[in-house]
Amino acid sequence: MSTIRFNYLYRDAGNYKNWGSIVLSNQEKLPLDAARLRLRRALVDGYLFVAKQVRIPERFLFRAGFATSDDHCYHEFDGVESTTEVPDDLHSRSIAQLLSEIERESARGWIADDPHTSPAQ
Repeated sequence: MSTIRFNYLYRDAGNYKNWGSIVLSNQEKLPLDAARLRLRRALVDGYLFVAKQVRIPERFLFRAGFATSDDHCYHEFDGVESTTEVPDDLHSRSIAQLLSEIERESARGWIADDPHTSPAQ
């Protein structure tokens, strides 16, 4: 089974990083280039998004109540790649379903929470 790994990270203003990924099914056989293009069009500046808004696990470096001046709410899209790994998305989405969700939320508008007043996961 061909699956797609969606790679992302949280990077604070101090350039400290915490990486994450989710593996999604690709039963629609969506080409990687098409997925990348759709993602770049939907994300802020082509790479920023609010993870919880599209049900992707947050990778913050801070714990609830302990955000610093370096912290913010945005995660970064790093890329997509083909893999043979078993899908592990908590919502059992395909890459096409995730793309639709990201495009829908982008059209609604990304909601920038303030990590200094919002609890982190």
